[in-house]
Amino acid sequence: MTTVVFVLIDDMLATSMTLPSEMLNAASLVAQKNTDKLNANPLTLVSAGISTSAVQCQTGIALQPMVSIDQIKKADLIYLPALWRNPRRIVAANKALLPWLKERYEDGALISAVGTGCCFMAEAGLLDAKPATTHWYYFDQFQKHYPRVQLKRQHFITQADTLYCAASINSLADLTVHFIQRFFNKAIASHIERHFSHEIRRAYEGVSYLENDNNNHADEDILQAQMWLQDNLSKVLNLGDVALQFGMSPRNFSRRFKAASGKTPLQFLQGNRIKTAQGLLQSSNLTIGEIAYKVGYTDVSHFSQLFKKIVLVTPNEYRTMVRAKLFKL
Repeated sequence: MTTVVFVLIDDMLATSMTLPSEMLNAASLVAQKNTDKLNANPLTLVSAGISTSAVQCQTGIALQPMVSIDQIKKADLIYLPALWRNPRRIVAANKALLPWLKERYEDGALISAVGTGCCFMAEAGLLDAKPATTHWYYFDQFQKHYPRVQLKRQHFITQADTLYCAASINSLADLTVHFIQRFFNKAIASHIERHFSHEIRRAYEGVSYLENDNNNHADEDILQAQMWLQDNLSKVLNLGDVALQFGMSPRNFSRRFKAASGKTPLQFLQGNRIKTAQGLLQSSNLTIGEIAYKVGYTDVSHFSQLFKKIVLVTPNEYRTMVRAKLFKL
């Protein structure tokens, strides 16, 4: 079961919740009729607020959260809504959301924000030293208040490990199609694209800034495998079994993977695990052992050796280095 959580906040734009929820629900219904069961786990869509009290959208429409965020201990994907006008007041009034976001990030959830809703991730420190975007009208304000964030003004979508920013509702539709492909497959994503936003859609890969992008190729089977590996970083994996899951022999899987991405499956998996670990070392107080476990390593010594091989410093040294840069006055 894949759990998608829509965070509801006063003065949000209702479409930043209703549009992706309708797209995801439609994708789930299509998947139920699809004979290809690969990556076709059913979706559970949940709306959550700081409390269970109804929130007022900027139009006056009231939306009722199903639960409070405190009741959500596990989420696979979180949507943060677009905010109406200047976000500073709204962010300040919803500080209780920040520790919850940090916890869900540490648990490995994908977190998506649109427009000025990206301020919540920035306020929580999750975007420090990472690429991000926001609504064009608030570029200067965003850069002033969050100088540690790498603002990408020319991109409509940014991605850094499990964190996604969309500049507008239209970009959010593009990003949601990407998530549908990630959770299901290309055919279902194309079906939803045609029925919801074919006339306005721009390809996710063409408008996004992807941190350490190695997915820019045309081998759809390998793209699916890359997304599957990214979604399962915390699991102990046998790459031979993964190859068979995608209908290839281990040798052919490795050959195609290297030809498409420039990396072997193991290099890709290790690189993404270490990148996720870097984010956790930077933004969490988890122990090295806890971080190793969260990125798929049960042997802390092996994790530390691999981390040093790739990053050139130990996990503890990296944590000290990035914390000094982030918090130096």
